[in-house]
Amino acid sequence: MSLEMLSTETPVKIVNRPAFITTEQTQTIETLGIREQFRDDYWRKRDPIYDDRLLWRAFSLRHIVHLVPGQTILELGAGQGYFTRQLSKVSRGENPITAVTFRADQKQPQDLPPGIEYLNVSSLPGELNDRRFDFVVAMDLLDKRNSAWFLQNVYKLLKPGGQVIFYESNPWNVMLQLRRAITKYSVQRDPRSLLSRPDLYELMSEVGFVRVFAVYNDFVYAPLNRPLIWFLRNLSILLENAPVIRTLAGSILIHAQKPPRQVEQVKVSLCEHTQLHRAISVVIPCHNEEMNIEPLISQLKNFYGEYIHEIIPVDDNSRDNTAEVIRRLAAEDPTIKPVFRTPPNGVGRAIADGYRAATGRFVLSMDCDFQHLLPEIRDMFDAATQGYDVVIGSRFSRHSVLLNYPFQKIVANRAFHTLAQLMLWRRFRDLTNNLKLMRREVVEKLPLTQPHFSVNAETGLLPLLMGYSVKEVPISWINRTPDMGVSSFRLAKVGGGYWHVLLQQWRKKISTFLTKSEHQDKAGW
Repeated sequence: MSLEMLSTETPVKIVNRPAFITTEQTQTIETLGIREQFRDDYWRKRDPIYDDRLLWRAFSLRHIVHLVPGQTILELGAGQGYFTRQLSKVSRGENPITAVTFRADQKQPQDLPPGIEYLNVSSLPGELNDRRFDFVVAMDLLDKRNSAWFLQNVYKLLKPGGQVIFYESNPWNVMLQLRRAITKYSVQRDPRSLLSRPDLYELMSEVGFVRVFAVYNDFVYAPLNRPLIWFLRNLSILLENAPVIRTLAGSILIHAQKPPRQVEQVKVSLCEHTQLHRAISVVIPCHNEEMNIEPLISQLKNFYGEYIHEIIPVDDNSRDNTAEVIRRLAAEDPTIKPVFRTPPNGVGRAIADGYRAATGRFVLSMDCDFQHLLPEIRDMFDAATQGYDVVIGSRFSRHSVLLNYPFQKIVANRAFHTLAQLMLWRRFRDLTNNLKLMRREVVEKLPLTQPHFSVNAETGLLPLLMGYSVKEVPISWINRTPDMGVSSFRLAKVGGGYWHVLLQQWRKKISTFLTKSEHQDKAGW
């Protein structure tokens, strides 16, 4: 491949190659170097928000793999270290990062965070041959001319159960095709040979990866200005999940795992705030959750055992063996204090009963299928120690990750929150998720009335309207897999309850405003 295809000032030089490296391997490394340099130049010269974009992607990696301290990360094609810096930031510097460049003339960037290992490699696996990593991440490196060889080597570099996250340019993106057509005969033409989403999925599977998914991602692309960036970022989550339209996204996110599927859980404490020790009551409504409740409680104790004052699983008249599992767990651990409800059923009733039973200084409510995102709850505890009365896990933050989220639920959620902001004249992004951490005095003052899922709207809106300080932190959301059971949430059935709550709170707000105005008028008279 000719280096004249580069659209940059500095040519890629391949030097000091060992004698056993074949010409084909040399050309493959050259292709990787070309892709790496082209990408860095594009970010620096044409992407006005590349820092923000790479921060979003770093959060995506953290949320998708549910990163915990000590796990190792290999970044391939690190280049100038633009993504490396963001990755170090979101991982809090607690994960060993090895950053690899395929450009022989690339010097280590001067301002990389301390502890980053930066390597120039002339072959793969090369000097990494005897090393294995928990995660491998790369940006815009997969090329039709090298992808099979490259992925085979990535596979070797992973530990059993290790995962890969790639971001690749989407060849179906309209703006990319237009730009390529304009520069087709230019010396600055695009040197990349991109793969489509079906090609990427098939290739990952052929190499031997499992749990493969490839999703369209990111509608924030040129032409851009600041107001348009804000609008597109808010719209992007919707478009990424919209049938047909999502195929026009700017990039493709690929995830895959090296077998085996089941990996031993990492055991590490995430308790770093002494003021939260033995302070948290965890309320977990359960209905037919025999597959989920034990793994959830086990991981809660693993990550946050020092924080936990008590765990309150509330069995809402389950028809499976949920109650039996809870009784067994409670017999083994006195901090597990179950509540067994009598009919009528309802998640709102279950949450209210759990709240009444809680005695900790803080109350954390969560669903049974949240066991995979427990490392992210760490951010909620951070916010609580900063003085916030209520902390909510937001699925629709700019740093959140939504995978397999039903499109109709996104539309309904965004419509509800948009109208709620207009009616209540407050700013928020996602108050209806049942992942909330509250001071117990807040919980005790909540006048909960909703018997079903719309209680989540009450527990989100009421503290805000009552004047408590509320903080939203980004969390991920991944739809249930078959081994997690079936959610009982039905949009058509429960949607009316959410609108009823909003209308009820709007009427109270208007009534309070009118009453206050009447008193002011009388005082003025």
